[in-house]
Amino acid sequence: MTEYLTAYMNKTAERLKNCDSLPELEKILAEHMDKIAFMQHERIVHFLVTMMFAIILTIFVCVILFVQNFAVMMLVVIMVVLIAFYIKHYYFLENTVQKMYKVYDEMLELKEKLSENKL
Repeated sequence: MTEYLTAYMNKTAERLKNCDSLPELEKILAEHMDKIAFMQHERIVHFLVTMMFAIILTIFVCVILFVQNFAVMMLVVIMVVLIAFYIKHYYFLENTVQKMYKVYDEMLELKEKLSENKL
C-alpha cells in the first residue's frame, strides 16, 4: 500500500504539472476524489485493527501481572512489534491522506485559474 500510494501521489503531481486544460483537470480531479475515498476507508480499517491490537496487548500485559509465564511474555513482545508496525503504517496513511487533501485544494485553485483563462 505504501508503494502504491507513493507512486500515485508522484503520478498525480506530474499530471498536474503538465495539465493545461479544464477537461483534463476534471478527469484528474474525479480520479483523485475516488482515491481519497479509498484511502479514507483504508485509514479507518487500519485504525480499527491498530486499536484491536492495542486492546489485546493491554489484556496480555494485565495477564503478565498475575501470571509470570514465558509464553505470555513472548506474546507481549510479538504484539509490541506488530503494533509498532501498524502504528508506523497508520501514521503514513494519515499523513498521506492529509497531503491528498492539500493536493485537492491545489486542484481546485488550478481549476479556478483555468476557468478564468477560458472566459
